[in-house]
Amino acid sequence: MSDLKSLGYSDWFKSREDDEKISAHAIARVVSVHKDSYTVTKGKDEIFAELSGNLRYCSESASDLPTTGDWVYADFYDNDTHAIIYDIFPRKTLLKRKTAGKLIDFQLIAANIDVAFIIQSLNDNFNLRRLERYLVMVNESGIEPIILLSKCDLIPKEEVNEIKKKVFGIAPQTTVMEFSNLSRENIDSIIRLLKSEYSYCLLGSSGVGKTTLLNSIIGNDEFETQPVSKIQSKGRHTTTSRQLVRLESGAMVIDTPGMRELGSMSVDDGLDDTFSEILELSKICKFSNCSHTNEKDCAILAAIKTGDLSEQRYQNYLKMKKESEFNQMSYLEKRNKDKNFSKLVKSTIKNKPK
Repeated sequence: MSDLKSLGYSDWFKSREDDEKISAHAIARVVSVHKDSYTVTKGKDEIFAELSGNLRYCSESASDLPTTGDWVYADFYDNDTHAIIYDIFPRKTLLKRKTAGKLIDFQLIAANIDVAFIIQSLNDNFNLRRLERYLVMVNESGIEPIILLSKCDLIPKEEVNEIKKKVFGIAPQTTVMEFSNLSRENIDSIIRLLKSEYSYCLLGSSGVGKTTLLNSIIGNDEFETQPVSKIQSKGRHTTTSRQLVRLESGAMVIDTPGMRELGSMSVDDGLDDTFSEILELSKICKFSNCSHTNEKDCAILAAIKTGDLSEQRYQNYLKMKKESEFNQMSYLEKRNKDKNFSKLVKSTIKNKPK
Protein backbone atom coordinates (compact mmCIF):
# COMPACT_ATOMS: atom_id res chain seq x y z
CA MET A 1 0.00 0.00 0.00
CA SER A 2 2.98 2.33 0.53
CA ASP A 3 3.68 2.27 -3.22
CA LEU A 4 0.06 3.25 -3.90
CA LYS A 5 0.29 6.05 -1.34
CA SER A 6 3.26 7.50 -3.22
CA LEU A 7 1.00 7.63 -6.30
CA GLY A 8 -1.62 9.67 -4.45
CA TYR A 9 -3.80 6.88 -3.05
CA SER A 10 -5.17 8.86 -0.12
CA ASP A 11 -7.73 8.08 2.58
CA TRP A 12 -10.39 9.53 0.25
CA PHE A 13 -9.91 6.61 -2.16
CA LYS A 14 -9.34 4.06 0.59
CA SER A 15 -12.74 4.91 2.12
CA ARG A 16 -14.38 4.19 -1.24
CA GLU A 17 -12.92 0.74 -1.81
CA ASP A 18 -15.34 -1.97 -2.88
CA ASP A 19 -14.65 -4.95 -0.59
CA GLU A 20 -15.73 -7.50 -3.18
CA LYS A 21 -13.57 -5.98 -5.93
CA ILE A 22 -10.62 -5.49 -3.56
CA SER A 23 -10.64 -9.21 -2.72
CA ALA A 24 -10.71 -10.14 -6.42
CA HIS A 25 -8.37 -7.59 -7.99
CA ALA A 26 -5.30 -5.41 -7.40
CA ILE A 27 -5.35 -1.58 -7.38
CA ALA A 28 -3.42 0.44 -9.97
CA ARG A 29 -3.32 3.96 -11.40
CA VAL A 30 -3.65 4.81 -15.09
CA VAL A 31 -0.47 6.47 -16.37
CA SER A 32 -1.52 7.00 -20.00
CA VAL A 33 -4.21 6.15 -22.54
CA HIS A 34 -3.53 5.13 -26.14
CA LYS A 35 -6.86 4.65 -27.96
CA ASP A 36 -7.88 1.13 -26.87
CA SER A 37 -4.86 0.35 -24.69
CA TYR A 38 -3.57 1.73 -21.40
CA THR A 39 -0.47 1.98 -19.26
CA VAL A 40 -0.93 1.43 -15.51
CA THR A 41 1.32 1.23 -12.46
CA LYS A 42 1.18 -0.15 -8.94
CA GLY A 43 4.03 2.11 -7.86
CA LYS A 44 7.10 0.85 -9.69
CA ASP A 45 6.97 -0.36 -13.30
CA GLU A 46 4.59 0.87 -15.97
CA ILE A 47 2.56 -2.01 -17.37
CA PHE A 48 0.59 -2.45 -20.60
CA ALA A 49 -3.12 -2.93 -19.91
CA GLU A 50 -6.40 -3.61 -21.72
CA LEU A 51 -10.05 -3.38 -20.73
CA SER A 52 -12.03 -6.43 -19.76
CA GLY A 53 -14.74 -7.32 -22.26
CA ASN A 54 -17.47 -6.49 -19.76
CA LEU A 55 -16.08 -3.00 -19.04
CA ARG A 56 -15.55 -2.26 -22.73
CA TYR A 57 -18.94 -3.37 -24.01
CA CYS A 58 -21.10 -2.23 -21.10
CA SER A 59 -19.78 1.35 -21.12
CA GLU A 60 -22.43 3.83 -22.27
CA SER A 61 -20.25 6.94 -22.55
CA ALA A 62 -16.67 8.20 -22.38
CA SER A 63 -16.99 8.77 -18.63
CA ASP A 64 -17.42 5.03 -18.08
CA LEU A 65 -13.92 4.33 -19.43
CA PRO A 66 -10.58 4.98 -17.69
CA THR A 67 -8.65 8.17 -18.30
CA THR A 68 -5.19 9.31 -17.23
CA GLY A 69 -5.02 9.63 -13.45
CA ASP A 70 -7.83 7.16 -12.75
CA TRP A 71 -7.57 4.49 -10.05
CA VAL A 72 -8.68 1.10 -11.32
CA TYR A 73 -9.22 -2.50 -10.26
CA ALA A 74 -7.00 -4.76 -12.37
CA ASP A 75 -5.52 -8.24 -12.63
CA PHE A 76 -1.83 -8.68 -13.50
CA TYR A 77 -0.27 -11.52 -15.50
CA ASP A 78 3.11 -12.82 -16.70
CA ASN A 79 5.22 -11.33 -13.91
CA ASP A 80 3.39 -8.01 -14.08
CA THR A 81 4.00 -7.45 -17.77
CA HIS A 82 0.34 -7.37 -18.76
CA ALA A 83 -2.89 -6.31 -17.02
CA ILE A 84 -6.65 -6.40 -17.50
CA ILE A 85 -8.73 -3.48 -16.13
CA TYR A 86 -12.09 -4.50 -14.67
CA ASP A 87 -13.50 -1.33 -13.12
CA ILE A 88 -12.82 2.30 -12.15
CA PHE A 89 -12.73 3.83 -8.68
CA PRO A 90 -14.99 6.80 -7.87
CA ARG A 91 -13.24 9.96 -9.06
CA LYS A 92 -12.31 12.71 -6.64
CA THR A 93 -12.04 15.21 -9.50
CA LEU A 94 -12.51 14.97 -13.25
CA LEU A 95 -11.42 17.39 -15.96
CA LYS A 96 -13.46 17.20 -19.14
CA ARG A 97 -14.36 19.44 -22.06
CA LYS A 98 -16.82 19.60 -24.89
CA THR A 99 -15.51 17.86 -27.99
CA ALA A 100 -14.54 20.06 -30.93
CA GLY A 101 -17.25 20.85 -33.47
CA LYS A 102 -21.03 20.76 -33.20
CA LEU A 103 -21.34 17.25 -31.76
CA ILE A 104 -22.72 17.38 -28.21
CA ASP A 105 -20.33 15.06 -26.43
CA PHE A 106 -17.34 15.41 -24.14
CA GLN A 107 -13.74 14.30 -23.85
CA LEU A 108 -12.11 13.28 -20.61
CA ILE A 109 -8.82 15.09 -19.93
CA ALA A 110 -7.59 13.71 -16.61
CA ALA A 111 -8.93 12.37 -13.31
CA ASN A 112 -8.02 12.82 -9.65
CA ILE A 113 -6.05 16.03 -10.14
CA ASP A 114 -5.34 18.17 -7.06
CA VAL A 115 -3.96 21.31 -8.73
CA ALA A 116 -4.22 22.64 -12.30
CA PHE A 117 -1.52 24.94 -13.65
CA ILE A 118 -3.34 27.15 -16.18
CA ILE A 119 -0.65 28.51 -18.50
CA GLN A 120 -0.91 31.50 -20.81
CA SER A 121 2.01 33.18 -22.50
CA LEU A 122 2.57 36.91 -22.13
CA ASN A 123 2.93 37.55 -25.85
CA ASP A 124 0.10 37.43 -28.41
CA ASN A 125 -1.44 34.36 -26.77
CA PHE A 126 -2.66 36.13 -23.64
CA ASN A 127 -6.45 36.35 -23.54
CA LEU A 128 -8.39 37.21 -20.40
CA ARG A 129 -11.65 35.73 -21.72
CA ARG A 130 -9.98 32.41 -22.55
CA LEU A 131 -8.43 32.38 -19.10
CA GLU A 132 -11.93 32.74 -17.62
CA ARG A 133 -13.00 29.65 -19.56
CA TYR A 134 -10.11 27.62 -18.16
CA LEU A 135 -10.98 28.81 -14.65
CA VAL A 136 -14.60 27.74 -15.11
CA MET A 137 -13.48 24.27 -16.24
CA VAL A 138 -11.10 23.87 -13.30
CA ASN A 139 -13.47 25.32 -10.68
CA GLU A 140 -16.29 23.09 -11.92
CA SER A 141 -14.03 20.07 -11.29
CA GLY A 142 -13.22 21.13 -7.72
CA ILE A 143 -9.53 21.48 -8.58
CA GLU A 144 -7.31 24.24 -7.19
CA PRO A 145 -6.18 26.58 -10.01
CA ILE A 146 -2.75 28.22 -10.20
CA ILE A 147 -2.18 30.67 -13.06
CA LEU A 148 1.27 30.69 -14.68
CA LEU A 149 2.21 33.39 -17.20
CA SER A 150 4.97 32.12 -19.48
CA LYS A 151 7.56 33.94 -21.63
CA CYS A 152 7.88 36.86 -19.22
CA ASP A 153 11.29 37.57 -20.78
CA LEU A 154 9.57 38.79 -23.97
CA ILE A 155 7.92 41.92 -22.52
CA PRO A 156 8.97 44.67 -20.07
CA LYS A 157 8.40 44.10 -16.35
CA GLU A 158 5.89 46.97 -16.26
CA GLU A 159 3.69 45.18 -18.82
CA VAL A 160 3.98 41.92 -16.88
CA ASN A 161 2.74 43.67 -13.73
CA GLU A 162 -0.11 45.29 -15.65
CA ILE A 163 -1.26 41.92 -17.01
CA LYS A 164 -1.00 40.31 -13.56
CA LYS A 165 -3.19 43.11 -12.21
CA LYS A 166 -5.86 42.21 -14.80
CA VAL A 167 -5.60 38.52 -13.88
CA PHE A 168 -6.03 39.28 -10.17
CA GLY A 169 -9.10 41.29 -11.19
CA ILE A 170 -10.87 38.10 -12.38
CA ALA A 171 -9.21 35.65 -9.95
CA PRO A 172 -8.36 37.58 -6.76
CA GLN A 173 -7.85 34.51 -4.53
CA THR A 174 -5.68 32.61 -7.02
CA THR A 175 -1.89 32.24 -7.06
CA VAL A 176 -0.50 34.01 -10.15
CA MET A 177 3.16 33.75 -11.18
CA GLU A 178 5.12 34.77 -14.26
CA PHE A 179 8.00 32.60 -15.49
CA SER A 180 10.41 32.04 -18.36
CA ASN A 181 11.70 28.69 -19.60
CA LEU A 182 14.49 30.55 -21.41
CA SER A 183 15.87 32.63 -18.53
CA ARG A 184 14.53 30.17 -15.89
CA GLU A 185 12.94 33.04 -13.98
CA ASN A 186 10.68 31.60 -11.23
CA ILE A 187 11.20 27.99 -12.40
CA ASP A 188 12.56 27.10 -8.96
CA SER A 189 9.54 28.81 -7.37
CA ILE A 190 7.19 26.63 -9.46
CA ILE A 191 9.14 23.51 -8.47
CA ARG A 192 8.66 24.45 -4.81
CA LEU A 193 4.89 24.48 -5.37
CA LEU A 194 4.93 20.76 -6.22
CA LYS A 195 4.05 18.60 -3.21
CA SER A 196 4.81 14.91 -2.79
CA GLU A 197 1.84 12.58 -3.47
CA TYR A 198 -0.11 15.41 -5.13
CA SER A 199 -1.26 15.27 -8.75
CA TYR A 200 -0.94 18.30 -11.04
CA CYS A 201 -1.86 18.98 -14.64
CA LEU A 202 -0.72 21.56 -17.18
CA LEU A 203 -3.51 23.30 -19.09
CA GLY A 204 -3.21 25.82 -21.90
CA SER A 205 -3.23 26.43 -25.63
CA SER A 206 -0.58 25.02 -27.94
CA GLY A 207 2.70 26.88 -27.83
CA VAL A 208 2.40 28.47 -24.37
CA GLY A 209 5.29 26.37 -23.07
CA LYS A 210 3.60 23.55 -21.14
CA THR A 211 5.90 20.75 -22.29
CA THR A 212 8.97 22.99 -22.08
CA LEU A 213 8.00 23.83 -18.49
CA LEU A 214 7.71 20.11 -17.72
CA ASN A 215 11.20 19.59 -19.15
CA SER A 216 12.45 22.54 -17.05
CA ILE A 217 10.96 20.97 -13.91
CA ILE A 218 12.44 17.55 -14.68
CA GLY A 219 15.82 19.06 -15.55
CA ASN A 220 16.23 17.57 -19.04
CA ASP A 221 14.55 17.55 -22.47
CA GLU A 222 12.70 14.29 -21.91
CA PHE A 223 9.61 15.40 -23.83
CA GLU A 224 9.55 16.69 -27.41
CA THR A 225 8.78 20.36 -28.04
CA GLN A 226 8.25 22.43 -31.19
CA PRO A 227 8.86 26.13 -31.89
CA VAL A 228 5.94 28.54 -32.18
CA SER A 229 5.03 29.60 -35.72
CA LYS A 230 6.75 32.90 -36.46
CA ILE A 231 4.12 33.86 -39.04
CA GLN A 232 0.97 33.42 -36.95
CA SER A 233 2.52 33.43 -33.47
CA LYS A 234 0.44 30.30 -32.83
CA GLY A 235 1.56 27.18 -31.08
CA ARG A 236 1.90 23.77 -32.65
CA HIS A 237 0.64 20.59 -31.05
CA THR A 238 3.51 18.65 -29.49
CA THR A 239 1.78 16.67 -26.76
CA THR A 240 -0.72 14.33 -28.44
CA SER A 241 -1.77 12.30 -25.40
CA ARG A 242 -1.98 12.69 -21.65
CA GLN A 243 0.70 11.03 -19.56
CA LEU A 244 1.21 11.01 -15.81
CA VAL A 245 4.87 11.79 -15.03
CA ARG A 246 6.35 11.06 -11.60
CA LEU A 247 8.95 13.55 -10.39
CA GLU A 248 11.85 12.99 -8.01
CA SER A 249 10.04 15.17 -5.47
CA GLY A 250 7.22 12.63 -5.33
CA ALA A 251 4.75 14.93 -7.14
CA MET A 252 2.97 13.78 -10.30
CA VAL A 253 2.33 15.96 -13.36
CA ILE A 254 0.08 15.38 -16.36
CA ASP A 255 0.87 17.33 -19.52
CA THR A 256 -2.17 17.82 -21.78
CA PRO A 257 -2.51 18.53 -25.51
CA GLY A 258 -3.13 22.15 -26.43
CA MET A 259 -6.84 22.96 -26.60
CA ARG A 260 -8.20 24.94 -29.51
CA GLU A 261 -11.77 24.74 -28.22
CA LEU A 262 -13.03 24.77 -24.65
CA GLY A 263 -16.40 23.87 -23.29
CA SER A 264 -18.11 21.92 -20.53
CA MET A 265 -21.23 19.80 -20.34
CA SER A 266 -22.57 21.38 -17.15
CA VAL A 267 -20.64 24.13 -15.42
CA ASP A 268 -23.08 25.71 -12.98
CA ASP A 269 -20.72 25.44 -10.00
CA GLY A 270 -17.70 26.45 -12.10
CA LEU A 271 -19.48 29.55 -13.38
CA ASP A 272 -20.60 30.52 -9.89
CA ASP A 273 -17.09 30.09 -8.47
CA THR A 274 -15.34 31.91 -11.32
CA PHE A 275 -17.87 34.76 -11.60
CA SER A 276 -18.80 34.94 -7.92
CA GLU A 277 -19.09 38.74 -7.94
CA ILE A 278 -21.81 38.54 -10.63
CA LEU A 279 -23.73 36.02 -8.56
CA GLU A 280 -23.48 38.25 -5.48
CA LEU A 281 -24.62 41.32 -7.44
CA SER A 282 -27.66 39.45 -8.79
CA LYS A 283 -28.79 38.83 -5.21
CA ILE A 284 -29.17 42.56 -4.50
CA CYS A 285 -31.13 43.52 -7.62
CA LYS A 286 -34.45 45.22 -6.79
CA PHE A 287 -36.46 42.48 -8.53
CA SER A 288 -35.90 38.80 -7.78
CA ASN A 289 -36.65 37.88 -11.41
CA CYS A 290 -34.36 40.57 -12.82
CA SER A 291 -33.08 39.69 -16.31
CA HIS A 292 -30.18 42.18 -15.96
CA THR A 293 -30.96 43.75 -19.33
CA ASN A 294 -32.93 46.98 -18.78
CA GLU A 295 -34.58 46.81 -15.34
CA LYS A 296 -34.44 49.75 -12.99
CA ASP A 297 -32.17 49.29 -9.95
CA CYS A 298 -30.37 46.28 -11.49
CA ALA A 299 -27.19 45.86 -9.45
CA ILE A 300 -25.30 44.24 -12.34
CA LEU A 301 -26.11 47.01 -14.83
CA ALA A 302 -25.20 49.60 -12.19
CA ALA A 303 -21.82 47.90 -11.59
CA ILE A 304 -21.12 47.89 -15.33
CA LYS A 305 -22.03 51.59 -15.57
CA THR A 306 -19.69 52.56 -12.71
CA GLY A 307 -16.88 50.34 -14.05
CA ASP A 308 -16.91 48.02 -11.03
CA LEU A 309 -17.79 45.15 -13.40
CA SER A 310 -16.31 44.77 -16.87
CA GLU A 311 -18.99 44.52 -19.56
CA GLN A 312 -16.75 42.10 -21.49
CA ARG A 313 -16.51 39.88 -18.43
CA TYR A 314 -20.28 39.92 -17.98
CA GLN A 315 -20.86 39.13 -21.67
CA ASN A 316 -18.40 36.22 -21.43
CA TYR A 317 -20.31 34.94 -18.40
CA LEU A 318 -23.62 35.11 -20.30
CA LYS A 319 -22.09 33.36 -23.31
CA MET A 320 -20.70 30.47 -21.22
CA LYS A 321 -23.95 30.13 -19.25
CA LYS A 322 -25.94 29.90 -22.49
CA GLU A 323 -23.50 27.34 -23.93
CA SER A 324 -23.65 25.28 -20.74
CA GLU A 325 -27.46 25.22 -20.69
CA PHE A 326 -27.57 24.22 -24.37
CA ASN A 327 -24.92 21.52 -24.01
CA GLN A 328 -26.45 20.11 -20.83
CA MET A 329 -29.93 19.93 -22.33
CA SER A 330 -28.69 18.43 -25.57
CA TYR A 331 -26.51 15.87 -23.85
CA LEU A 332 -29.28 14.68 -21.51
CA GLU A 333 -31.67 14.40 -24.44
CA LYS A 334 -29.06 12.38 -26.34
CA ARG A 335 -28.49 10.04 -23.37
CA ASN A 336 -32.24 9.49 -22.92
CA LYS A 337 -32.63 8.77 -26.63
CA ASP A 338 -29.76 6.24 -26.49
CA LYS A 339 -31.26 4.56 -23.41
CA ASN A 340 -34.70 4.32 -25.04
CA PHE A 341 -33.16 2.78 -28.16
CA SER A 342 -31.22 0.29 -26.03
CA LYS A 343 -34.45 -0.71 -24.22
CA LEU A 344 -36.18 -1.18 -27.59
CA VAL A 345 -33.38 -3.46 -28.84
CA LYS A 346 -33.43 -5.56 -25.65
CA SER A 347 -37.23 -5.83 -25.80
CA THR A 348 -37.11 -6.88 -29.44
CA ILE A 349 -34.49 -9.57 -28.76
CA LYS A 350 -36.43 -10.85 -25.71
CA ASN A 351 -39.71 -11.13 -27.61
CA LYS A 352 -38.18 -12.57 -30.78
CA PRO A 353 -39.82 -15.92 -31.65
CA LYS A 354 -37.53 -18.87 -30.99
